[in-house]
Parts: sequence; C-alpha cells; structure tokens
Amino acid sequence: MLSRTAAALVPCFGRLTVTLDADAELASGSIVVANHTSLSDPAIVLAALHRLGVEPVVMAAAGLWRVPLLGRALTRGGHVPVRRADPRAASCLQDAAAALARGRLVLIYGEGGIPDFECATETPPHPFRSGLARLAAATGAPVVPLGQTGARRLMPGGGLSGLAGLAGAPLRRPALRVHIGAPVRLTGDLPTATGQAHRAVTAAWRTAMHAGRAPAPAVGATV
Repeated sequence: MLSRTAAALVPCFGRLTVTLDADAELASGSIVVANHTSLSDPAIVLAALHRLGVEPVVMAAAGLWRVPLLGRALTRGGHVPVRRADPRAASCLQDAAAALARGRLVLIYGEGGIPDFECATETPPHPFRSGLARLAAATGAPVVPLGQTGARRLMPGGGLSGLAGLAGAPLRRPALRVHIGAPVRLTGDLPTATGQAHRAVTAAWRTAMHAGRAPAPAVGATV
C-alpha cells in the first residue's frame, strides 16, 4: 500500500525520472541501499521502485510506527522498525534477514539517518553505519546501490521550512531523479565492506545528479 500511495502522490509534487545501469538487477533477496537527504526521499524511492515493479521491505525508524495509520500500514506491509540505542536494536537485522530469505527486497539507508542540514543543496552521501555490511555478511545478499537527488528541493528540512517547501512543490515541480546501479557483493571486514557500499551509492548518486543533463555513459535505461 505504501508503494502504491507513493507512486500516486510523488508525481503530483515533482517530475520523477528513474534510470538504471545497463547491468542493474533487482533480484529477489537483494538489499537496496539508498542515500538519505530528506523526510520526503523514502516516498521518492518507493515510487521509483514501484515503477520498476518492486515493493520492498523498508527498514525505518521505529518512531514511525507510533504515527496513527502509518504505523498500521507499516506493520501490515511487514516493514522493519529500527530501534536505535535500545536492547532490541539487533533484532532489526534478524527481521531484515528473514525478509531476504523469503525473497523480498529490503530497502536500507546506509547513513542511518538524515544529515543535519536544512537547505536544498545536494551533497554526496554521508558516511555509512555498519548495519548494511553486517546484514550483507550474515545473508550473502547482493547489494543494489540507489542514488537519489531532488528530495531536498521537495522538502528541505523538518519543521516549517520543510512544510513550506512541500506546500509549494506542486507549483515548482522540482526534478526528482533516482538512479540504480549494478549489484555488488560486499567483501572484506566491516569497514572495508561499508566503504565499498558507500562508494557504490555515491557513484549512483552522481549519475542521478547528471541524469537531467547530457546522457551519462553508465545509464542503460530510463523508465
């Protein structure tokens, strides 16, 4: 339901473009890792994946489960609450691993949160936490890098500035770009694997940044 809702609403607020590397693949049991820049980018990423026929299990902050209606939708969709600084924190990786074992794709944000930066300027992905690498090591799942841009123009921050940006978006219709790269198999220890994933997402983000300009050689398809 969340994916369908995002796919219906996002085009009302901006112009969504989705591009893929020629060898990109969203195989069952894959981990999709995206950069996180705004409260709005989960909807953009879900809309992009829905366009490709994919409805992932999302690893999201546990506080969202306390939001009326949204919490119920997250539970019904089998999404995974991430509890930081909590004795139950490790269980989210077990839940994600179980979803991968069932053939679902799992969407994770490598940064583990939104950078504290309230403006529309795009910046490269911030350093990743180790949860992604630990999940990949435990399951052997391939990691699909996803870069997105434009979310900050849709909703530059929280509070009044974010709401004002969102309210004006249907008139401005900012460009929202998502690029999906080829899957990678993380290797080495946790820092090495984490760095490998960060570089792959950064490359996808850079391709998304240039998707509206001259065609980038790495882009194999547009949907």
